[in-house]
Order: sequence, then structure tokens, then C-alpha cells
Amino acid sequence: MVVILILLLLVALYVAMIMPRPTARPDMAPLLCNYAHRGLFDNKRLPENSMGAFARAVDKGIGIELDLRLTKDGEVVVFHDATLARMCGKDLPLSSLTYEELQKERLMGTEYGIPRFAEVLKLVDGKVPLLVELKGENAEDALCWRVAPLLDAYGGEYSVESFNPLLLRWFSKHRPDVARGQLVTNLLREKQEGSKILNFALTHMLLNFLSRPDFIACDGRYQRDLAFWICKKIFRVPFFMWTVRKQELLDYNRRTGRFSIFEGFLPK
Repeated sequence: MVVILILLLLVALYVAMIMPRPTARPDMAPLLCNYAHRGLFDNKRLPENSMGAFARAVDKGIGIELDLRLTKDGEVVVFHDATLARMCGKDLPLSSLTYEELQKERLMGTEYGIPRFAEVLKLVDGKVPLLVELKGENAEDALCWRVAPLLDAYGGEYSVESFNPLLLRWFSKHRPDVARGQLVTNLLREKQEGSKILNFALTHMLLNFLSRPDFIACDGRYQRDLAFWICKKIFRVPFFMWTVRKQELLDYNRRTGRFSIFEGFLPK
């Protein structure tokens, strides 16, 4: 009997840890669509997270997923990587440069520079929904304080997402009406550095009690975890898959009630 009670308590604790927002969820209906990963880019003429890639997505009426970081002087810019190495050919942390210094850099050798988030919001102007990823691997919440006022003044549909449950927790406290999503991948395989315990907890969504997400955005290679099944089947939260690179997978997701964050093709 004691063993059974202990097992029941452990199950209850596990469910409580991975549970999404239980009540007062925002209306997700306008946000449930497919999103172009970092815009409709090709990394030749139109680089990822560039104004050109975003303008193309707006022109096609497709939702946009994008990434936010802070410059040294606190400007919110749209950029994925922590350093400029892959996109600009300089092995410098983005956070070590001011916005003015970043204006000298070009994305993949094209005409496009690193855009400010405010400029992207002006371009999109509510024409398509936005899936806004907050970048950050520690408890520093300066990005949240800078991003929130920009979103407050924006009239379009948007949601926020992050791998970092602490950034989502900030939004749960300060902007509870904003839909928030927990990004998930297998950090035990994808990330070699850092705490193995923390990577295990994030991989299995054991820190959802901090973020209490409204949706899950999952790396499509690692979607068979029990926590995903519980969140989708029992708690009925929307499920986004990234990164989808084939029309066939996008079609499968559509048939099975999933939404796709895609790149490399224009969906039919």
C-alpha cells in the first residue's frame, strides 16, 4: 500500500511539473497556423531573419517565426546565433557590439543588415501572425523588459516562445495575457556543455511549472517523449513542430492537428 501511494505521489508530482497553463489561457485561434522559420529566406538573395525574408513572407500571407537578442547598448535586434560567425563571417558575440557597430555588418554578403525588432513590426503591421523567440540561457531578463513595450504597442497577432522557462515565467508574471510557448529539443544529444541535470529537465519539460506554457514547440526529431503525449492528449495544448523541410511532413502535420515551423520551400 505504501509503495502504491509513493508511486501515485510521484506520478502526481510529474504531471504537476510538466502541466501547461491550467486556466485563463489566451485565445490561440488567430495564432494556429504554419510559420516561416526566420522568414521566407534562401540564404542567398534573401538571408534568414532579414527584412527581405520577412517582406516575402508578408507578401505570401505566411506567419513569421523570428529570433530576438539584445545588443550591447540594449537595442532589440532580430538575429538567431549568439555570434556573428555563421551569418556575417566574424567570430564576435552579438551582445558585445552596439547597434551602430552592427550596422556595418551584412548578412551572408547580401545587401541586408541585422534589423531592429521595431523595424520588423512596422513592416509586418499585423498582416501575418508572429512567433517571437526570446534568446537567452540564464536568468537575465533584460530582453523581456525591452521586448514587452514593443509588443504592447503592436496591433497585430503574436505569441512568444523560448527554450528558457525563466523568460517565459517573466511573461507569465508581467504579461499574462500573452500566449507563450515552451521550445523543446533533446539537449542531452544536441548540447554537450552545461549541466546534465538541467539539460535532462529541459529535455523532458520538467520545468514547465516555471513557464506554464500555452503551447509546445518541439524539435520534430524528438517528439515521442511521454511529456509531449500528456500535454497534447490530456491537456490539449497546441503542438508546433520545427524544423519542417518537406511538403509531405507539413501535410502530415496538418492532418494530425500539428502546426509547422518550416523552411526551404514554399508550402502548397
